Amino acid sequence: MNQQKTYGGGCACGAVRFRAIGSPMRVGMCHCMTCRQVHGSAFSSYAIFDRSAVTLTGDTREWRSSEQGRRHFCPLCGSVAFMMYADRDEIALPLGAFDETGLFEPTYELWCKHKEPWLPRGVRPEYDEERAH
Repeated sequence: MNQQKTYGGGCACGAVRFRAIGSPMRVGMCHCMTCRQVHGSAFSSYAIFDRSAVTLTGDTREWRSSEQGRRHFCPLCGSVAFMMYADRDEIALPLGAFDETGLFEPTYELWCKHKEPWLPRGVRPEYDEERAH
């Protein structure tokens, strides 16, 4: 029997939890202004899984952060729990929301036109804006 690894995580207070099975489709960093403001950091990092590989528990609030983007956050602690797109069957889980560290390493960076000048350049492929999926 082929057993795939399971990864758990959730919001800061634990009211929202996720379980992801198998490997992510891709892992990336985003420097867009929305990610910067939502996370209160210079960038965000997400592991993107097929929607069918992720189980969610707990109630979230949804914010339409772009034409297709839907960010879900915990109404109790405000943590970003996950992000989905209306036009894709995938879910983006913040790397900082996983229970363990060091699970996934980003392989690309998006919206680098907003990247802080003090961050290193050329570590992984960089895109000025979005990349083709």
